[in-house]
This record gives sequence, structure tokens and C-alpha cells, in this order.
Amino acid sequence: MENLVIVESPAKAKTIEKFLGKDFKVKSSFGHIRDLAKRGLGIDLDKDFEPIYEIPEDKRKVVDELSRLAREAKTVWLASDEDREGEAIAWHLAKVLDLPIDRTKRIVFHEITQRAIVNAIENPRTIDLNLVNAQQARRVLDRLVGFELSPVLWKKVRPALSAGRVQSVAVRLIVERERDIINFKSVAQFRVVAQFYEAKDEAKTLFKATLSQSFDKREDAEQFLRDCIGERFTVSKCEEKPVQRYAAPPFTTSTLQQEAGRKLGMSVSQTMSVAQRLYEQGLITYMRTDSVNLSQMAITQCKNEITRLFGAKYSYPHNFKTKSKGAQEAHEAIRPSYIERHEIEGTAAEKRLYDLIWKRTVASQMVPAELDRTQIVIDLTKRTEQFVAQGEVVRFDGFMRLYSESVDEDAQQEGEGGILPKMEIGDQVIATTITAAERYTQAPARYNEAALVKRLEELGIGRPSTYAPTITTIINRGYVEKQNRDGQKRQIVQLTLVGEKIAEKMVTETYGREKSRLAPTDIGMIVNDYLESQFSSIIDYHFTANVEKEFDRVADGDIAWTKMIADFYTPFHHLVDVAVGTQMERGSQAVRVLGVDPKTGHVVKARIGRYGPMVEVEGADGEKGQFASLKKGQLIESITLEEALELFALPRNLGDLEGEALMVGVGKFGPYVRHGKSFASLAKSDDPYTISYERAVELLRESQAKQRAASEPIRTFAEDAAMVVKSGQYGPYIAYNGKNYRIPRGTKVESLTYTDCQRIVAKTAKK
Repeated sequence: MENLVIVESPAKAKTIEKFLGKDFKVKSSFGHIRDLAKRGLGIDLDKDFEPIYEIPEDKRKVVDELSRLAREAKTVWLASDEDREGEAIAWHLAKVLDLPIDRTKRIVFHEITQRAIVNAIENPRTIDLNLVNAQQARRVLDRLVGFELSPVLWKKVRPALSAGRVQSVAVRLIVERERDIINFKSVAQFRVVAQFYEAKDEAKTLFKATLSQSFDKREDAEQFLRDCIGERFTVSKCEEKPVQRYAAPPFTTSTLQQEAGRKLGMSVSQTMSVAQRLYEQGLITYMRTDSVNLSQMAITQCKNEITRLFGAKYSYPHNFKTKSKGAQEAHEAIRPSYIERHEIEGTAAEKRLYDLIWKRTVASQMVPAELDRTQIVIDLTKRTEQFVAQGEVVRFDGFMRLYSESVDEDAQQEGEGGILPKMEIGDQVIATTITAAERYTQAPARYNEAALVKRLEELGIGRPSTYAPTITTIINRGYVEKQNRDGQKRQIVQLTLVGEKIAEKMVTETYGREKSRLAPTDIGMIVNDYLESQFSSIIDYHFTANVEKEFDRVADGDIAWTKMIADFYTPFHHLVDVAVGTQMERGSQAVRVLGVDPKTGHVVKARIGRYGPMVEVEGADGEKGQFASLKKGQLIESITLEEALELFALPRNLGDLEGEALMVGVGKFGPYVRHGKSFASLAKSDDPYTISYERAVELLRESQAKQRAASEPIRTFAEDAAMVVKSGQYGPYIAYNGKNYRIPRGTKVESLTYTDCQRIVAKTAKK
């Protein structure tokens, strides 16, 4: 064998093999082939933080095959990804396969196209040890933090907890936002909006204008409306100016994750998974990058495609400058490998994400949109307040013909109107209606995944490869959960002046509705508070961002990675020793006294119990108290005494059914209805605190009917009455002499013979 090319993934291997001739064999390492030893720390502190690497059991077979092929090949090419992680994989391969570091050919490319692969083969380099050391530094530092912090949490907070450097900072952001929401006091204000038309306009074309200030009190809003009766409204300012709106730059990892979340509803990890598949198929450039740069070739291709599709006047070839300091990826933004390819074959998610990347890339090379922005200010004679109308008209759509960037829900503002009538200073306008509507101030919005990524990037925490695993980790550890909230309804007052009369109307509005927002769990808040009290410097935003800069210095060769680790580890280890020595009863910080139960006079408190967050009414001396689990979305920190006492309403007696109580409660497997020895689970839409007697009976009857159907045989056999076929929860099965036997998939139950059943029973028994 002449040449062996080793890549990270089998999908990439298949794509690359198409571009290389018969002299090249392309094999996959399936990611990392070595990692820090799982037993113990995996780092020798006495030997300058030397990592102790081992080949995981599930990689032995891969390593054996690669070793054999490497011995047979004349030349080995290491073609892992072009980032620190990829460089480290190449280095581990060289070490394990016994390849000389200084002579082994390392090839890199940021797109899997024939042109890029051939160019890489023609321009090989050696393994960049600075990039390898930057990856080793991150891996060693994160292992040290996790290995030393986790046992402290076990002793001081709760067993089986874990901590991580970047993950703990992400949790802190989410906890701080939750506390902002808990402490937020919503205030009602009256916002005034009027419908006007120009006095000279025979068509009476309406436009909307908003009063420049809101009123805190209803009386003030009413007085304003009364003052508007017979009022003269005059235009005091009419400003129209042309503005340009520029296209957003091509995608980086972060902006792709944000926009895919906003436009396509994809999670961060889902976005990266789909992008990885597109890259491995050679459809897009490398998806881990913080560069907005495009190659000259890509810019030229965009120019040709824009001219062909929309005409030369839409083309605006230019490049964007990467603002990210210390961007570890020097290659391009995320773009299609072939700009002329508008659509692809693949899954629905792959098609949608590719379409998003294609549009964003091409739009970035289109001319700015030209708009006319108009502002009209209207004065009153009796009052100092002013009405303001804003309009925006697109004169030339430019890049907007193809694509416009979305904004986060919480960043959305009431849009500007369309065309406003042409007016001059001194013109009179007539009000048809003036409405003062009650509006409540909004609490800060919880982060969704895209907003969290954006905030981490703004703080300089993490890098393109770390955002998705960070979010996945904090959710999997149970520190954060993704929640949907239906929202609550409230009545608001709406006062409308028409002519000389003020009409009052009550309107129902829904508030607090959320979709896929990240909220901390009780244990997440407790762990965060403990880490802040004992390890504030480790989860400090600036400190964590500075660590990233130190990794960049290692990657640039400006500092030895072992010195960087030593500078971090010595003060960190001292903090661990202090925390271990601090006297504190485990779980003590997780208890919150809510008040006194008016029925018993005993203390009510919220705390973390064996099965999660709960509330407790303490019992009298030596007696057991009452316990109840918190509802989904309730937190120890924010639950009130009234809400806690409501939780003790379960189990509820809904009334008598056939001489026995019909009870509803919450058990180990969720909310249920019980009648004697019969049980039925509540549906997700049923609330155990509010479910009606009729609905509970309906659920019970449905459950009993299913149980009866399951107990009745589908088939019986004259040869042996003990052999029956029944319908179970997971499909039909054979019951015989007190034992159950699975029927093979695809078997037609109606055609089963007694002999077939005997054969299935005998075969299963033999196994």
C-alpha cells in the first residue's frame, strides 16, 4: 500500500476516498483514540502535570487495525480536523502508531472538495505541537477542576454531584437571570396610542402614533384622555431621511447556532450534529470557526451567482473582518462548498440548515438595502406630551430580497409602521381614537440556548467547539432544565376616547409564555451558591475568559502549557483545602423556612429531599411531619407559604364511587387516581390539584377497560387450554403455565398454530 490517510469520521473517509486515486486508502480513527486514564486523576502532579493517557477498551480494535495498515503503508497522512482538537488527535495517532512526529505528513483542509484535498496533499506540514499543547492544557485543567471540586460537593452539598470550569460559569449565568426574574416586581403603566389622519386628506388614511410617555396611574391616563376632548393636534416635526441596512456577515459557529435556534427551532447540539454531517458530505466548510472571512474564490462565486439570479446591481463583493480576539480558527466562515449548489439531497434538517447557510453566505455579498425612515411628532395645545409616529419604507430591497437576520424574542420591539403620509410642519391631524391601555413591565427573559451561547461569546468564555457540549452537560447533570411555560392570563383595562366619550373595556392578555427556555433546578442553584461562596474566583466571568486567553497564548507558543497549569493549580488547590476544612453540615444551605402552618402551628420549610425538592410541615416532638413534592417549575428559593400549603392538598378525596373513596395523589411514577385496588395515571394535561370527579372516573374506567382487554385471550387452543395468546402493553405475547413468551416481530398472530406456539415456547426456554 502506497498511502494511508487517517481521518476522524467514517463519513468523511467515504467522501475523501472519492477524490483520491487507487494509491490512497482512507480510514477513520472514529475520533480520539486516547484519553486521560479514567482511574485516578490521570495526571502525574509530581512530573510537571504529565498526562497519563490510555486507549479505551472500545478503541482497541480500531487501533490494532490502524497499526497494521500504518506498518504496511509507505506514507501515512494524518488528516484530522483543522483545530486544536483535531491537531491533538493527529498527535495521539502519531504516538500510538509509532510515527515520527517531525516527519509524519499532517494535512488540513476546511472543506471536503477535490480542490481542497489535492491542495492539502500537495502542501503537507508537520504536527503543530503548540496547538496540541493548547488542547492538552484545556483537557488537564478541566480534569483537575472536576476531579478536585466534585468530591468537595459530595461532602458539603450532596452525593453524586460534579462540577466543571466552563459549565459552572454557564449555570451561574442562568441562576443569576432566574434571581433577576424572582426579584422583579411587575408594574402596570398606561400606554397611549392614537389613530390619526391628516386634516387635508380626503381619503382619511389612518396612521398610528404613540404618546412619548406612559402614565403610572389610571387617574392620570383618564385625565389625559379628557384633556384630548376638543384638542388641536399639530405636526411639529416631520423628518424623512434615507438609511442603509447592511447584510449580516457569513456564519461563525456561534451565529449559526443562534440563527438556527431562532429561525429553525434547532437546539445547539442538534445544529452542530447536522452541520457535522453536511461538512462530512463535502457540502459546507468546517463548522467550528470564529472567523467571518471568505476566500477570494467564494466571493467570486457569490458575485457570479448573484448576478445570474438578481442582476449586477445586487452584487457587492467584499470581505468581513473577524473581530473575535485570539480566534483559534484562521480559516473561513461557514459557507457552502459550492455556491452554485442551491439545494441538496438529505434529511429535512440537513436541507433546512444548508438553505440557511447558503442564503446567509450569498446575502453577505449583496448590496445594502435602501430605506426611507420617517418620524412625525405631533404637539397638543393643552399638554406638554407629544405623539410620535415612525415609518419605514424599503426603497430598494438589496440583500433583503434573499435573507434577513432574525432577532431574539426578548430583543424584539414593536415594529415601525409602513408608509406615513407626506406632511409638513404646521399641518393639522385629526384623532379618530385615542386608547390608554394598561401594560405591565416585563421581567427579564430566561435564556434560550442561542441567547446563552451569545452571552458566553460576549464574555469571552469557551470557544466554538465548547458551546454545544457545555449546554448538554449542564442539562444532563440536572443543574438546568429546558422548560415550556403555557403562560398565565390576566385582565387589563383599556380606556378609549372616541369623540367626546371615554369607553372602558376589560381585555384578557396572556403573559409569561415561554418555549425551550433554560431554567435552573434547585440543586443547580444550591451548587452555584456553594461554588460562589467557596470558589468565587474559579467561576468568575473575567477569570474564566482570561483562562481562554492563556490557552490562546499556549497555541501561539508564547507560554509553556505546564507553566500555565502550575499558575492556576497552586491557588486553586489551596481553595479546595480551605473548603474541605470549613465546617458545614451537608445540605444545610438547601433548607428555607417559609413560615408557620396556620392549622398546626408547626414550621413549614422547603428543602432538597431524597427524591428531590420538597416542602415539609414539621411534626410535633418525635412525630413524623407532612411531606409534599414541589410541582414542575417551582423552586425552593421562590415558593411562597401559600403555594407550599396548597401542595399538602394531595392526596385529595374527590368523593364516593360505588361505596369507596375516589382519591387523587402523586406517587413515585407521577400523579394518579386510586379507587380501592384500581389505579390510573393522569394524562399530561391533567392537574392533580384541579382534576374533576368526572374526569377521574373517566380515566379510571379507561384503565380498567385496558386491563380487562389485556387479561382476555386473543387466541386459545383446543390441544392445550393452558396455552393462550394475550394482548399486552408492548404487543401480543404467549402466556403458558404462568410464564410469558415474546412473539417474534412480524409474526401474524391470527395465523399462529398450536405447533407455532410450542416452538416459540421451546426456543425461548432453551435461551
